[in-house]
Amino acid sequence: MRGSEREQQLSRAFVALADTLVADYDVIALLDQLVDHCTTLLDVDAAGLLLGDSRRELRVVAATSEDAELMELLQLQADEGPCLECYRTAAPVSVADLADTATRWPTFSAAVADIGAFRSVHALPLRLRGEAIGALNLFRGAPGPLPAPDLALGQALADVATIGILQEQAIRRGEVLAEQLQVALNSRVAIEQAKGVVAQLLDLGMDAAFDVLRRYARERNLRLADVARAVVAREVDRKALLAARRGPDPAPSEHGRRGR
Repeated sequence: MRGSEREQQLSRAFVALADTLVADYDVIALLDQLVDHCTTLLDVDAAGLLLGDSRRELRVVAATSEDAELMELLQLQADEGPCLECYRTAAPVSVADLADTATRWPTFSAAVADIGAFRSVHALPLRLRGEAIGALNLFRGAPGPLPAPDLALGQALADVATIGILQEQAIRRGEVLAEQLQVALNSRVAIEQAKGVVAQLLDLGMDAAFDVLRRYARERNLRLADVARAVVAREVDRKALLAARRGPDPAPSEHGRRGR
């Protein structure tokens, strides 16, 4: 591939990856595109990507071919190989000739020899604060080192994968946070409404009405927000609220001291 052609392809690749990140987000689609770009932009024949789960066990999430996926699975089954070493050390692992790895990774090396699909592999870490969350693996059918510019670009693509994965996690956390905030806001609205209902039924001020709600909830070991919704829905009768009003004073709280 000529220099200008590669630059254009590289530009298109990163634009496409950026579009994936900001459009209808699908992390698996992003990773599939990324390994495909590896085979287009780099001097490699196949690529695969593995991620660590919550137990730090690697799982195959993308591969450009069945042979590439098989290479990943062989490493996982043997519990050895460049990919696992890269993941465990959070450092690149380059093997110019897999035929020379019989001592280093005997089980994996024997399996690779039986398949005969690839002769060299270069594993690049997906890094986060010095720790690997996965590995990008670049396979070649012929032995030999991968040019330094290709290794640098491969690492950049691995970093894009890391960003994409972290963004998805951030989006999920954001959705959870938004849900939690909305629940809190909705609960606050229900409590304010319930205070108004109790104040009207029992001819109380708003602070006293809130104390009745708290007594009622505490005596029955209920959540205040649930009691508030029941009061607003008229599922709590006036006698029960009057009984809560006559009960022992609730323990003072920061909420009560700072105002409601």
